[in-house]
Amino acid sequence: MARRPRIDLPGIPQHIVQRGNDRQPCFFTDADRHRYLQDLREIALREGCAVHAYVLMTNHVHLLMTPDEGGQVARVMQSLGRRYVRYVNDRYRRTGTLWEGRYKASLIDRDTYLLRCYRYIELNPVRARMCADPADYPWSSHAANALGHNDPLVHPHPTYQNLGSTREERCTTYSAIALETLCDEDIEAIRLHLQRQHALGSDRFRAAIEAQLARPAGPLKIGRPRKPHDSSESRT
Repeated sequence: MARRPRIDLPGIPQHIVQRGNDRQPCFFTDADRHRYLQDLREIALREGCAVHAYVLMTNHVHLLMTPDEGGQVARVMQSLGRRYVRYVNDRYRRTGTLWEGRYKASLIDRDTYLLRCYRYIELNPVRARMCADPADYPWSSHAANALGHNDPLVHPHPTYQNLGSTREERCTTYSAIALETLCDEDIEAIRLHLQRQHALGSDRFRAAIEAQLARPAGPLKIGRPRKPHDSSESRT
């Protein structure tokens, strides 16, 4: 059975996750992490993708990026994956695959979920109990987005830029909201939509995506349509 085409549209942010094969590590030293970020910056710039947030965990990565054109994210991930695997195999004298199949991606509504996705990504080390404060984890975009540190890989999304008129204001505002704990419902929604590769956002956002793609961008409704006069059923 042919694989379903990815949901991919220009100008729409995508939350991406790629995991190590069989949940094994994909980074072994800090030099590996530096190399991955260096390659990501070079390839994303070449392909026209803006990276807004990222985190490198031991056995997986999360990225938030926006392509200028359709297909650019796929080209970034394919080129980056191949290049990094060659580097790891050469450095550690190993063979075979490093990644667990294809990466997963979910389109993100910039009006409702984008900043939550920023936070979800950058708080990953905190949820994994690798640190108590995201500022203490060196392999994410938090230092750039919350503290104003220079990171040539990070390109703020317009939604982030609207947090303030200056860089200092944006960092102050984002730093405050970044430390707010994401509720379980938001975490589950982000994870579920990413796993299923569905668009994450409002009904209006998803309808607009589906209109452009002429196919579903989320789960199909199951069962008979509700009768107009029947108000006794609970919402799903």
